[in-house]
Order: sequence, then C-alpha cells, then structure tokens
Amino acid sequence: MNLVKNLNRSLAHLKSILALILLCWCFSANAQKVGLGAAGSKPASAAANLGIDPANPKEFTIAEVTVSGTQFLDPNSMVSISGLKPGDKIRVPGPAIPSSIRRMMDFGTLNDVEIIATKVEGEKIWLNIHIKERPRLYKVSFSGIRKGERETLNDKVKLIKGRVITPTVIKNTQLVIKKYYMDKGFYNTKVKVLQIPDSTRGQATLNFTITKGKKVKIEEIDIQGNTAVSDKILKRKMKGTKQKRIGRLFNPSKYIPKKYDEDKEKLIAYYRKNGYRDATIEFDSIKNGDETISIVMKIDEGTKYFYRDITWSGNYLYTSAYLGERLGVKKGDVYNPEELDKKINGIPGADVSSIYMDDGYLYFRIEPTEKAVEGDSIDVELRMFEGKQATINRILLNGNTKTSDRVVLRELFTLPGQKFSKTEIINTQRQLSQMGYFDPEKIQINPIPNQQDGTVDIEYTVEEKPSDQIELSGGWGGYIGFVGTLGLVFNNFSLKNIPNRETWRPLPSGDGQKLSLRFQANGKQYQTYSLSFSEPWLGGKKPINFGVSLQRTVYRMTDPRSFYNNLGQGNGGLSYRGGYFNNGITLSLGRRLKEPDRNLVMTHSLSYQRYRLDDLDIFRIGYSNGVSNNISFNTTISRNTLSDFQFPRNGSNISLSGTFTPPYSAFRKKTFTDKTDTYRWVEYHKWMFDASYYATITGKLVLSARTHMGFLGAYGDKVGYSPFGRFIVGGSGLAGQGSFSLADQDIIGLRGYQDQKVGPQNEQGFPASGGGIVYNKYVMELRYPVSLNPQATIFILGFAEGGNNWGTYKEFNPFDLKRSAGVGARIFMPAFGLLGIDWGYGFDKIQGEQKRSGPQFHFTIGQQIR
Repeated sequence: MNLVKNLNRSLAHLKSILALILLCWCFSANAQKVGLGAAGSKPASAAANLGIDPANPKEFTIAEVTVSGTQFLDPNSMVSISGLKPGDKIRVPGPAIPSSIRRMMDFGTLNDVEIIATKVEGEKIWLNIHIKERPRLYKVSFSGIRKGERETLNDKVKLIKGRVITPTVIKNTQLVIKKYYMDKGFYNTKVKVLQIPDSTRGQATLNFTITKGKKVKIEEIDIQGNTAVSDKILKRKMKGTKQKRIGRLFNPSKYIPKKYDEDKEKLIAYYRKNGYRDATIEFDSIKNGDETISIVMKIDEGTKYFYRDITWSGNYLYTSAYLGERLGVKKGDVYNPEELDKKINGIPGADVSSIYMDDGYLYFRIEPTEKAVEGDSIDVELRMFEGKQATINRILLNGNTKTSDRVVLRELFTLPGQKFSKTEIINTQRQLSQMGYFDPEKIQINPIPNQQDGTVDIEYTVEEKPSDQIELSGGWGGYIGFVGTLGLVFNNFSLKNIPNRETWRPLPSGDGQKLSLRFQANGKQYQTYSLSFSEPWLGGKKPINFGVSLQRTVYRMTDPRSFYNNLGQGNGGLSYRGGYFNNGITLSLGRRLKEPDRNLVMTHSLSYQRYRLDDLDIFRIGYSNGVSNNISFNTTISRNTLSDFQFPRNGSNISLSGTFTPPYSAFRKKTFTDKTDTYRWVEYHKWMFDASYYATITGKLVLSARTHMGFLGAYGDKVGYSPFGRFIVGGSGLAGQGSFSLADQDIIGLRGYQDQKVGPQNEQGFPASGGGIVYNKYVMELRYPVSLNPQATIFILGFAEGGNNWGTYKEFNPFDLKRSAGVGARIFMPAFGLLGIDWGYGFDKIQGEQKRSGPQFHFTIGQQIR
C-alpha cells in the first residue's frame, strides 16, 4: 500500500515538472519571447498581474489583435499570417501562441516576434504582436577587386535594392561569387560579408570582401587503373583540365571544378564509345596546395564488348536483312550504344528512322535492348513499332514579325496534304537559314501529332534578325581628295508596300525582295554608281528570280604634278589626261530546278555595256579612244546546300557559269584597220567555276575548302583574246583605289601578295593587256566562331592558299601556284556587312620580282565570292 502511495506521490511530482516544461515551451518558440503583460516584463509576473496562472491553463476569447514594430510590412497582413483573429478561442498557456510565432518566422522577412497579452477581462484577452523586421538591402559593394570585376559581379549576383536580407540570401551570394572566381581558376577564393545597418531607415549595406588569391594550376594528373587506353590519350580527352607544362598557351592548366566534372564524363563516354560498357571512375581526389593541386583518379575499365547477334522484331514493311544493311552494324563490331543510336535516329536521310519517317511514319520508333551478355559478347534486339502514316494537316508559323507569312510559307518543303517527312523538315530548316532573315540558331520546328485522325501539325518558330546592310568607308586620297564608299542593301524589301507607311523600317519591307544601291567615289578621278532590284518569286507562284541592275562608272586620269604646278601659278586644280566611261544594264531570270536536285538553280542574264575611252589606254595595248559595245548572255547553274550564310558549318556551294557574246568577227569579211574598229563590238566567251565545301571537324571548328577557276576564250584569230573580261589576281580581292574593276574584269584575291600583282605584268608593273586569260585558285581554311550572335557574328581563321594567273594557255600550268598562308578574322554586323582583316605570308616570287612576296596585311569589306 505504501508502495502505491509513494508511486502516486512520484507521479504527482513528475506531472508538476512536465507542466513546468510545457509552460516554458508554450511561452518560448524558436527562441522568441511570449509575454502576458507589458513588453519587457517577466512573463510570470505579467501573467500574475493579469490574473493568469501559468500552472493552470485557461481558455480565452481573443478580443483584439494589434501589431507594433512594422516599418515596411502591412500590419493586417501580419495578423492574417499569425492566424490569430478576434473571436477565436485560445488556451493560455497553450500551443496556439507558439504555433503562430512559427508561422510568422517561416514567412522569412522577420528577425524577431513577441506576442504580448496587453489586457485580460474575464474570459477576453487583448494581444499585441510586436515584430522586428529584417533589414532591406540598400546597396551592395565589393572590396578587394578591380572596378571592372565589380561591374561584372553586380550582374552576376543580381541583388535588387529593397530585397529582404536573410542568411540564405547572404550565403547564396557568397557561393555565386566563389563559383564565378573558381570558374576562372581562383580555386582558393574567400568571400567575407559585412552587414552595415541603417536603423533609421530599416536598411543595410552588404559589403563583400573578396580575396581571390592566385590562380591554382594543376601540377599533376595521376590516372590509375587504365591498361587499354594510355594516359596520354585520356589526358588529351580532358579538354578543360590540363596538366601544367612549359609552352602551354591555348589550353591553360587552371583547375576549374565545373570543367573537371565535365571532363570526367567525357572520359567515361570515350570508354563506352570504344566498347567498355562498364567503365567507371572508382574514385578521384584533389590534393590542394597553395598555388597548385594534384589530381588522382582511378579508373575501372571493365571488359571490352562486341556485338554478337543483332535481331529485329516488329518490322512488317521492310525485311530484317534490308534494315540490317541500312544499319551497317555487323557481328564482331565494337559495342557502341551512342553510334548505334546515331545510325538509328541521327543521320538524316541515311539512318534507319529516315526509311520510315520520310514515308510518313511519324510514330515509328526503335528501342535497342540488350538481350544477352555473355563474356565479351552482347546480343542486341531492335524492337520496332512502325505505326501508321501521318499526313500534314496544318502549318503554324510564329516569330516572323517583319517578314510576311507568304514569304516564309513559300519556302517550306512541308505542305498540308503531304505525308510527313523527317528529311524534308531538315531541308526546310536549312532553307529558312539560307533566307538570311532569321537567326539560324533560333529556328525551332515542332511536329504536333494528332493520333486520333492520323495527322500532324508542324509548328515553325523563327526569330527575325537584322538583314539590311550599310557599307560605309572612307579616307583621304592625297591630292585626289576624299575616297569613300556608301552602299545600302535592303534584303527584305517590299515594292508593293511603298504606299503603306507602317511597313517602312526604314524602307517598306517584308516581301523578300532585294534592293541594293551603291556609290563609290575617289574625288573626281573615280566614281561608280549601281542600282539593282530582284524579286525571288516572280508572279508569286513559282521560285522564279527576276532581277534588273543599272551601272555607271566614270574614271578620269589626272596628272598629280599639275596640282602643285598650277597651285604655284595661282590656278589650282588638276590637269585632265583622259577618261573611261561605262554605262550598263543587266536583266536576269533564274529558276529553282526540280531534277535531279531541287537545290539546283539555273540563271540566265542578258547584259549590255557601253564603254567609251577618251584618250586613255586602260589596257596599255594602244587602244585609247573609241566606243566599245558589249552584248553578252550568261548562263549559270549552281547548287547551294550551306547550313548558314554567315558561318556555314556544313554543306557545299558549287557554281558553273558561261558568258557569251555574239561572234561578230565571223560575220565580217573585211579586215580590221585599227584598234577602234577591232574592239567596236566586244567578243569573247568566258567560263567560271567556283566550289566551296564546309564540314565540322570537332566541336565548333569548321573546315572550309574552296577552288576557283576562270577561262577566257576567243572565237578566232581575227580578233584574238579580248582585253575585256580578263582576270586580275592578288591582294584582298576588292575593287577600289588602285584596283578598279573596269571593262568586265574579274578581281580575284590572293592573300600574301599585292593587289593586281599576280600574273602577267608590263614594264610599268600593271597587268599586261588588261589581265590574264586563265587563272585558278585553291583555298583551305580552318574557322572557329568567337560569337554567333546575329548582332555581331565573329570568327577567326587560319588559311593556306595558292593561285596563279596566266596571259596565254601555253604558259598555263594548274600546279604552278603562288602559295601563301596566314591568319585572319571576320566580323559580320547587320549594319555594315562582313568586315575582315588578314595577315598572309607569300612564299613565292611574282613576275618581275627577285624575292618572295613576304608578309602582307589585307582588309576586306563584304562577302568575297572568290
């Protein structure tokens, strides 16, 4: 019996202790104070003053809830968040108050919360919520770094003025700063933060003190466990993680954690490409020194696997033998899932999926499954679902804010009513890129299947880019005066919208027509004017390109000595020594062919040029006065499959053209008495061949290979080879001061050599007889893009090229080349077109010179064809 009494007594004491603990917990949640009475008084005495016994909880009805201490927050919102509202019944002490405090603290903007009972009358209680808000951000400052870095970090951290400063905000900002510097090789960067409060405004300044330290280099990369693949090959695959060595310039040995993680994935991907399906990195560790680190990595290569049996299931339209031949994977080949997937789905027009998806089987799919693994052999089953054919229902077009819908839709190869075709979608994407109106990187194609009715909608999303160009250049040409060029090219012009002022941006646009104006002047000595217009879809139903262009050239020869002589006599000015004047018009008509390839375009043009020589022998053949007429017909067939206009990564562009004048001399029986009579009617036939090929070697590195050839022919010996239409080779390939394109001359650049200097020369160092009659040129370039932004496309290049120019066919030798090599850069800006600079070194001597050409700088403007 005594045992029971003692036990009851002990339980009573235990209840008192638990009640006291519960009371403390109820009045203190998350280290926040809960008072019953005036703020700052002790809770127990405050409760006693209000008649509340902490040991005996009592139920009260909330009469009123007030809020104090707010600066930025709305008091009504705080009451709502607290969950305490008049009329609610709460137990004091009890769980309602601590729960309310937790809810308010979870809101994230408060630094402290205190709930105080200000008055108690009977069963009613008055509560006041006293809060202390977290400070708001006034500004962010950085110490220990340069001004330029501070501006960059401001963009990186993106802390907006007025934001609530929380520990999470501070910690995340420190991590962002550390990551930024770690990505630049400062692995030991330390970031300290100082919060400077401004209590009067409830704001604070965050100052981040950054100690970058020195860049951490990789002293050693120790790879262990590899037997099938050498250390050298594996380290070569780690593009962003390189071991320190003398002479490493382009791939510095900085340690960047992000790139290191990427390189580890590349190593495993390389192993799996070579059949090591189970390859893993068992462990890796970083040994950190003051300025260097060492990496230790252990690889488990596993077994090298090979294909044994490849079987097909679910195929009804095509036999397994045919599909296997198209797949191109045989028994004994190295097991490579990535390559297998590419041969199934990744080679447009040449993979297995193209067989089905080019015939409308949109829902077709193949699932490669490892059926058995025995030793080093794997059996793979290709499980197929052929599905049904899908027909294109609708074409949806988004993003063309400037270009008319019909201009885009007429270029599509996927039309409503046709069967779905994967290859045609890819061809359409390339066609949209070649238009030049849209950013090639932003073109998106989204097939939207409708399985219920067996149709598919195709959504094309494009983003307009500036396509108009301004060519503006100038300089001072000594006594001649200002030398300048002004060119305007509107690549998306609209003739019919001229009355519609809303389409003027700055000229009417949106119909895909091209308007080009160009003016070049070298004072009074040289001026050329040109105006051209083209409509790519004449009549609007078929891709028939109609073009018209007008040209005028004026070239006056002056005596520079007369400027100073006349100036001394008080006359001033230049003495006129002769002139060349040319007016011409060209009409062209081109059509996109269907057979054998719709990438083929055939263009015909008819041109009339009238030349007048006024006491000026431009060819240096004794023909200095007279009028020459040139009526020529040109036929060009070309095929363009380039992926992009500004920076093509793959594809080719091939062109063959022939230009013919009537053989006037064949119809004239009398002999020609003088040069004026001989060249009254210009006659020749000219053949030009140009081919360009582009291919991506690895990553963004692109190979460009080009070849160019030109041949000028005569109809007979009566006139011989015409001085008109010849070839000028050397230099930048630009027509300008000292390199004018006169009398149908074709100017071809050859870097590493001076303008006009490659080929036959006369005693004065000018092209003999107006230039060569046969030339060839070969170019090899490696290109790497620095920026593919449509606003400024920039790429650098290294080149090797060779070419030559001959005055007779007897001398012609396609292997006798003037060779050069060098580096260069190109920048394309929509407002100015393509600008370029090259440094080339010519390895050979040109005619009349005793030493090799040596180093040359060249500046280019515009897209160079040859």
